[in-house]
Amino acid sequence: MGYELRVVRESPLAFAELAKAIAPAGFGLRGSDEIVARHAGGTHAVARWAGHLVGEPGSDWQVAQLLRLSAALGGRLVGEDGEVYAVRDGVIEVEAGGSVVEIGKFDEIIDAGPAAWSP
Repeated sequence: MGYELRVVRESPLAFAELAKAIAPAGFGLRGSDEIVARHAGGTHAVARWAGHLVGEPGSDWQVAQLLRLSAALGGRLVGEDGEVYAVRDGVIEVEAGGSVVEIGKFDEIIDAGPAAWSP
């Protein structure tokens, strides 16, 4: 299992609400628990339903998609260690321990696609 990011909301998210919200936001459901997004003719896993919405991103593109998904659900994206991911002025940022680190421009990351991070 990799590093998990989860969508956190003030009110609990029910699966029926998730299923209703993902299609208009450009996501799909594969099987009974996997949320996917399309890029360049392919379908790529973004998150899974485990009583809550969680993703284990392997690329900046997946982080960006998780941010899109969290926005569509009225939530925020939070990492295992409490860091918060957000988009500010078109740039993806991670806030942790009082400092902010920029990941990159949201639109450029989405356009680049799901190329995996190098080890």
